[in-house]
Amino acid sequence: MDELIDIVDAKGNPTGKTALKSDIHKNGWYHNTIHLWLYTPKGEILLQQRSHKKTIYPLLWDVSVAGHIDAGETFTEAAIRETEEEIGLNLNKKYLIKIGTHLHKSEYNNGNIKDYEFHQVYISKLPVSLESLIPQEDEVEALKLVSLDTFESLLSNSETNSHFIASNKRYYEFVLKNIKAQL
Repeated sequence: MDELIDIVDAKGNPTGKTALKSDIHKNGWYHNTIHLWLYTPKGEILLQQRSHKKTIYPLLWDVSVAGHIDAGETFTEAAIRETEEEIGLNLNKKYLIKIGTHLHKSEYNNGNIKDYEFHQVYISKLPVSLESLIPQEDEVEALKLVSLDTFESLLSNSETNSHFIASNKRYYEFVLKNIKAQL
């Protein structure tokens, strides 16, 4: 699906322009995405395995819910929409805690995809059981809960274990620190 997305400048400020996601990635225009990390009161983090159909990092484990923010959509509206679409969870926006904005700049497939995005990063408690979640087939291969210790162990070996996106290590550490602060 080729969504219409707002273009921002290199500092994350709105430009008033929009473009299709395919054009944004082709031209390397800055844009916003939503990242929502869900955790349990027992100190587990919900991880999503990226679908085998994904062009970028198929089958690696990553953020609980992520997606592009549609043109004119607020960050929290996007977080609620993406959560419903990707894992079948209707989450109330009052439970979202924004922990920061993370600039991610990468190029894939020899520069065919220029992904210059500001992750609008939120955390929230997972209010339901893992078994009640419904993964979106085209986006999500699998879901799992991992303890904070397991998360840290997987992260410390991410250069060799093909579990997380190794280049995102500092970002994952930032998220882990913020989740620990909520427990």
